[in-house]
Amino acid sequence: MSDQIRSCNAAPDPVLCCLQQAKTIAVVGFSANPERPSHYVAAYLADQGYKVIPVNPGLAGQIWRGQMIVRDLSEASATGPVDIVDVFRQTDAVPAITEAAIANGAGCLWLQSGIVHAGAAETARSAGLLVVMDACLMVEHRLRAARIH
Repeated sequence: MSDQIRSCNAAPDPVLCCLQQAKTIAVVGFSANPERPSHYVAAYLADQGYKVIPVNPGLAGQIWRGQMIVRDLSEASATGPVDIVDVFRQTDAVPAITEAAIANGAGCLWLQSGIVHAGAAETARSAGLLVVMDACLMVEHRLRAARIH
């Protein structure tokens, strides 16, 4: 599936293409606090039918909505391909997350609102990943919802 996501780079609306093709989303920096954006974005995406894998080493092993919270992207990818890596971490953590996304075969690196890292974006693009920066996945999904499913 991630190869299909990577092909979205050439689509007229790469974000729409990505959201149409994606099945599994790893939310890196997931919070158990329902008031945190990473939590309610993950819940929204799960409600839209995506398989959401919460990633947080401090919460690893706990269960959220029937899904095991995992330590890192390697654990997230252990059960199958991760299509979108949705990042809710500070900018200085992005390069390592980018390398892990590439190593684990993700199709898209999505940096949430306020997160921009040009170097990591270039690394991801060079590896063929679709890159979205400084945009909320939930907001972008809502904008395109009528055309997604």
